[in-house]
Amino acid sequence: MNELIAGIRQRLEGDRVLWGIALVLTMASLVTVYSAISTLAYKADGNSAKFLFKQVGLLSLGWLVMFGVHRIHFKYFSKLANLVMVLAVAALVFTLLFGTDINDARRWIKIPFIGLTVQTSDFAKLALVMWVARQLQVRRDRLHDFWQGVAPILAGIGLVCALILPSDFSTAAMLGAICFAMLFVGGLPWLQVARVVGIAASALVMLYGLGKAAPEALPRFGTWASRIESFAGFASGEGGGESSAEDYQIELAQIAIHKGGILPSGPASGTSRNFLPHPYSDMIYAFIVEEWGAVGGLGLVLLYLALLFRASQTAVRCDSLFARNLVLGLGLTIAVQALINMGVSVRLFPTTGQPLPLVSYGGTSLLFTCMSIGMMLAVSRVVAGEGVKTQGNALKR
Repeated sequence: MNELIAGIRQRLEGDRVLWGIALVLTMASLVTVYSAISTLAYKADGNSAKFLFKQVGLLSLGWLVMFGVHRIHFKYFSKLANLVMVLAVAALVFTLLFGTDINDARRWIKIPFIGLTVQTSDFAKLALVMWVARQLQVRRDRLHDFWQGVAPILAGIGLVCALILPSDFSTAAMLGAICFAMLFVGGLPWLQVARVVGIAASALVMLYGLGKAAPEALPRFGTWASRIESFAGFASGEGGGESSAEDYQIELAQIAIHKGGILPSGPASGTSRNFLPHPYSDMIYAFIVEEWGAVGGLGLVLLYLALLFRASQTAVRCDSLFARNLVLGLGLTIAVQALINMGVSVRLFPTTGQPLPLVSYGGTSLLFTCMSIGMMLAVSRVVAGEGVKTQGNALKR
């Protein structure tokens, strides 16, 4: 048994804390998803284990992806960044034109023969972070020049966010904010930071004006506006519209959180699965707090913050500018998405529909999150190896 554990530890290179965080989140996903979806699944076809097996399969595939990616040297991610960016843009365009239309939103494409539905924005998030990290390395000496250094990067960011925007405003806004953080940390001069902020603010004002003047150009503008206005307290919610339904959903989530109390009551103890919409995906954090109390909810927040902290520690030790920006961008993407998901349940953010990374049920988000963690581990593996070599050379001297 000890030899088996030693063999596993030897093969799982890189940041051990990051591996541990991924493992804890995986176990939390299995326990919570089965508890949250079992009643619904049993009512549907009498088979409550079917969704558990599907989640086990997706998580197992995700861990295989994570393991495979973490064995790759990060220099190959840099070489592939431009190609991956082109593929992501092509996938987003294809989704807008031919994707599956659900509630005026085309976010998914179906892969023939295997029946798998892919949300292309999940792929685009990873691709854009890789591309921005490479551009910050390639243009590091030209960032003081807006047109030569900054404008080409902003054009790529704007293109991807614009393609995601018609069907998913929250993802586009989140991705734009993360890329801005990467630019800021990546050494963008203050003058250029001010210009970027001005451009972003102008774009938001123009978007709002376009939505008001020509609603047919942005079919989901009414949904975005109602969510933001409802969150800010400007919408009355009268008439049974979408905003009132979403307010009711948040109220149910807060009821579940209140029932959780301080200390854990354990799996299968929650009753909100019977009335809370999507307790296994969008509102999974509220369900976790109901079963595991404020202690469990706070522990989950700390896990994602610890992931971001380990990413920043790895970035500090990186000699490669690309690797530094990549690991920070990926860590920010996972942590910010998690904080948004959890913040919606406690009414800190408007309703967004962002899943909880590595915990929410199914979907391509889980697989691309595992790929992102694999890339972070790949960087930490190389950094750790270089640290060992440095220590060895010092001892030889």
